[in-house]
Amino acid sequence: MNQIFHVQGMTCGHCERAVTQAVKTVDPQAEVRINRASGQVDVVSDKPREAILAAISEEGYAST
Repeated sequence: MNQIFHVQGMTCGHCERAVTQAVKTVDPQAEVRINRASGQVDVVSDKPREAILAAISEEGYAST
């Protein structure tokens, strides 16, 4: 299932890797695509949206 998140505060490649790793702690098989300019993170995963949001938040990024 494709899920779209809007993540604030991603300013560099390190931020992108941190968000990707956060998602992969919930679902190691997830596909993650990030558009840093718009803050959009597309995740293909069957895991609950709330779990992915929590992992991104724990990494220090605000997301919806």
